[in-house]
Amino acid sequence: MRSWSGPEVPTLPVTGPPVVLHDTASDGPVTVTPTGDGPARMYVCGITPYDATHLGHAATYVGMDLLHRAWRSAGHDVLYVQNVTDVDDPLLERATKVKVDWVELAERETELFRQDMQALRVLPPDHYIGAVESIPLAVQMIEALDAAGAIYQVETDLYHSVTADPAFGDESGYDRETMLRLFGERGGDPDRPGKRDPLDCVVWRGEREGEPSWPSPFGPGRPGWHIECAAIARHHLGGAFEVQGGGSDLVFPHHEMCAGHAQVVEPGTPFAQVYSHAGMVGYDGEKMSKSRGNLVFVSALRNSDIDPMAIRLSLLRHHFRSDWEWVDAELFDAVDDVARWRKAVALGAGAPSAPVVEEVLAALADDLDAPRAVAAVDAWVSATLGTDGLADNSDPDAAVAIHTLVDAALGIDL
Repeated sequence: MRSWSGPEVPTLPVTGPPVVLHDTASDGPVTVTPTGDGPARMYVCGITPYDATHLGHAATYVGMDLLHRAWRSAGHDVLYVQNVTDVDDPLLERATKVKVDWVELAERETELFRQDMQALRVLPPDHYIGAVESIPLAVQMIEALDAAGAIYQVETDLYHSVTADPAFGDESGYDRETMLRLFGERGGDPDRPGKRDPLDCVVWRGEREGEPSWPSPFGPGRPGWHIECAAIARHHLGGAFEVQGGGSDLVFPHHEMCAGHAQVVEPGTPFAQVYSHAGMVGYDGEKMSKSRGNLVFVSALRNSDIDPMAIRLSLLRHHFRSDWEWVDAELFDAVDDVARWRKAVALGAGAPSAPVVEEVLAALADDLDAPRAVAAVDAWVSATLGTDGLADNSDPDAAVAIHTLVDAALGIDL
């Protein structure tokens, strides 16, 4: 599947510090550096393309983009993989409801997502993989799970036994009661008769009338959601890759199940070293969701002539792991702030830039603390535009340094 075009990222004259992330599994900070001489590897779960990109999606991908950039600032190459779940129940249900071919709907919304990510200057993945094109990988992984004795059949569906992975539950840290509740709320089927354990998840959904299906050694059907991501990640990144990222609503069951699949196929090798999760974005007092109808779409803001850099800055003013509420007034403040930043950079000389570079890179290396980094740039802008900004101790190269910094580290084009 085609990705989107990424911006040229300028090279900083200094090297950023090692990146430390909060790891969901250990509930603590972990320094995340590449294994050996290879690149830093990251898998971020992508969209199910049944609707346009909303600000909750954007917050997640901009947050993971900060990690991509922080690794680059620290001198590492990055190998980034993202999927698109271009066949799944929500997509098929939406297509039926609006009377559009499901393939057409998936292609249209995926293209809109590309445009949104490009406008927000999110660096593209090296491998952008659709669920449909990855079916052979999923089939191979199911066969490996079957060989390990972790697969059983219920009618025409195949299930994975979660107890086959001794580490099941380590990623989320949830108790069984919480797991059961979330499994039922997030696409699972804990009450289905014939399952060995209510938490067992489907890895191959047998053919249903009116639904797309593909041939396989198990009969016609299509893969489950979790096996899709596990297979794509292992194929392109290998085992124990550095970071599995996504929204906090993926902690369970999705990331737990992905890890379970991979760790049964390759015992003793963790699926990922660190699990990094973005917070949820709310609007009108509720988490943004299709069911609640409280979505704010990136494309709608762009089509209203809002500068995408203001949208990005609005997102960066909130820590990516925090749950927060979108307030329209913040966007208009960000429009003014971007204008102020550009005005300050246009002056050429300005307040000393070296401390700002150091602070921004340190903040982003500290669990992607974008609000702290933005505050450092704000302070430089205020000093530069203020009465003392162009005093005797002004930095004649400040504009170039800050422009390069803000571009490379924060992804904002001034």
